[in-house]
Amino acid sequence: MPWTGVLIVLDFRFVVSASVFTMATAMVNSTQVAAQETEVSEDAEALGEVILVTGVRPAYRGDFEALEIPQAEQIISTQLLEDNNALDLDNALDLSASVARQNNFGGLWNSFAIRGLVGDENLPSGFLVNGFNAGRGFSGPRDLAGIEAVEVLKGPRAALYGRGEPGGTVNLLTKSPRFETAGEILFQAGSYDFYRGDVDLQTTLGSAVGVRFVGFYEDAGSFRDTIETERFGLFPSVAINISDASRLVYELEYTRQELPFDRGVLALNGELGVLPISRFLGEPADGPNITESFGHQVEFQHDFSDSWSALLGFNYRDTSLTGSATEAELSGSRQQLFVDGRTLTRQRRFRDYSGEYYVFRGELTGEFETGGVQHRIIIGADTDRFENDQVFSRVRSRPLSSDPSLQELQALDIFDPQYGRFPLPEPTPLTDRLEIQAATGVYFQYQVSLGERFDLRLGGRYDEFSDEQNNRATNRIFETNDNEFSPQVGAVYRFTPEIAIYATYGENFRSLSGATFDGEPFDPKKAEAFEGGIKFESSDGRLLATATLFSIQQSNILIGDPVNQFFLISAGEASSRGAEFDLQARLFSGTDLWVSYAYVDAQIDEEIIDANFLVPIVPGSRILNVPDHSLNVQLAHTTQVLRRNVRFGGGVLYVSDRLGEVGTDFELPAYTLARLFAEADLTENVAIRLDVDNLFGEEWYPNSLAELRVQPGAPRTVRVGARFSF
Repeated sequence: MPWTGVLIVLDFRFVVSASVFTMATAMVNSTQVAAQETEVSEDAEALGEVILVTGVRPAYRGDFEALEIPQAEQIISTQLLEDNNALDLDNALDLSASVARQNNFGGLWNSFAIRGLVGDENLPSGFLVNGFNAGRGFSGPRDLAGIEAVEVLKGPRAALYGRGEPGGTVNLLTKSPRFETAGEILFQAGSYDFYRGDVDLQTTLGSAVGVRFVGFYEDAGSFRDTIETERFGLFPSVAINISDASRLVYELEYTRQELPFDRGVLALNGELGVLPISRFLGEPADGPNITESFGHQVEFQHDFSDSWSALLGFNYRDTSLTGSATEAELSGSRQQLFVDGRTLTRQRRFRDYSGEYYVFRGELTGEFETGGVQHRIIIGADTDRFENDQVFSRVRSRPLSSDPSLQELQALDIFDPQYGRFPLPEPTPLTDRLEIQAATGVYFQYQVSLGERFDLRLGGRYDEFSDEQNNRATNRIFETNDNEFSPQVGAVYRFTPEIAIYATYGENFRSLSGATFDGEPFDPKKAEAFEGGIKFESSDGRLLATATLFSIQQSNILIGDPVNQFFLISAGEASSRGAEFDLQARLFSGTDLWVSYAYVDAQIDEEIIDANFLVPIVPGSRILNVPDHSLNVQLAHTTQVLRRNVRFGGGVLYVSDRLGEVGTDFELPAYTLARLFAEADLTENVAIRLDVDNLFGEEWYPNSLAELRVQPGAPRTVRVGARFSF
């Protein structure tokens, strides 16, 4: 086969947490210990890398140079995020060709495939924040306020991170205090009544305490009829240098979003474009869905010496999603549109979802030499618990064979929609379930340098985990216990100080939400992967390039139960193989280039029954929403005009056609999007900015679930902004 106005939230939890934050700051105000200085290496500056406080090592990662790591990685830096005016996680991940957008649940969460494979389709895709799992739960699409950089860590990472996405891991690095007094305020306005304000303030309290406050507020219309959103977030943090060797960081997160549930447009008889991309097919009277996220993160690092460090951390997140939505009916026996070509049958749903997650972890990292051989070790353990509480109600039409009325159909004329034509029906209970997933794991990584050219990495993680299903609708409780060992082995050989080849093998697993006909939790989804490639990093750090080949086998994907109709089992198999090329460079003074290309051949490997539509899928079938080819190129240049800095540039994103509905030949068309930006300093402290996205106004569709649920992309949009810094 070929490799073919900010809201004031009177929430008791927030008030208490803000008080704790203030008290902690005040308690250490009198501590007079020299603050740790921030240093930026010339190489990092050349590539626009993340500015990190010297000596703070990222958890689960160790201290390795790019050419010492036997896996492909991308760091989407602060500068690159700013160049693209990337405001949410989807925008950031578009910069990585290895990541493909998936069904985003009506715009209520982030969902993506890395290297063509997805984890749990019933939950948001997993991602990390500072090494802590933050993708679980129902906090809405992730805003990038408070985020310094985005890491795309390709390939299985379970040997260190534990349960995660099969094709790789996304890790967000937050903006922690930098022990300086500075600030920045940004205002933006743009097409479709878009208004947004961001603030980033930091200061010190004495010489040992750094405080930072990041926040945003956004009020926006949309190119979609009747759609309006309101979102805000608060991200305060405090860092305490307890001594020259010890540091404590606390971060709080609170976000609230009001987002209408929007399944997008539809294709009529497989044809897109019969409706304007602005056409809303739900009911405005349903109002917005409301998501909230409330979290704490605490990390303590102690350096025993220049070579050995310990890290202790705790993370807690409480999330919720509540609201109603009227959505297109997908059942052919109930869908009037398939009969007359204009009357859309819909169903109304109510969701009350909540998720509570916490994790404790501890890690020891160090290095030593024996006989001229360098050894680097990571040893750690963690324990976590995730409570997934779902209450779901639905009302739908009787089958067409029973001659239901237009009101029962909740009918909408797609060519002449009359919203509110019928009273909104009251959904009846369908799901009332509490699922509790818990796990405890220990992990290690050992990398030995055998001479100056060859590095060998060995790693593994042992997890014991449980899954308890409490079906409150039937008063049935089931619990399973299992364990997994996730190994990793890799090697790097440096031909020269600038060129290295590498190869690695690793395994991965992710627990799945839900249960079988018998009420048993699903077996975890598993993956094993091979990867090999070549890396080049120039001696001055101005160019870093990676070319990669990969192959991944995935098992225990959810499929339809062949015995018990309308139920699922975890038994399917899929695979993905492909090639990637990533480059980031400073071509010459002030000019930055980013290139990311991926070829992905992802397919179903055996005959199965699809989990969503219960239709047969033959081996070799493509995986939903995964393109064969993706390319993202970004170019930016900084110069001076009248002794003031001016930065300008643009980029192109190409995504090839993708399967739009399983079990059919319906495809989403390929698209090419171009963008331009320019930012100029008016004074030392004031800058103005212009962004034009989808420059040529291309009609594009980033993802779909089915022909009747296709997400359209935004037409040409223009935004202007002003930045005030001090």
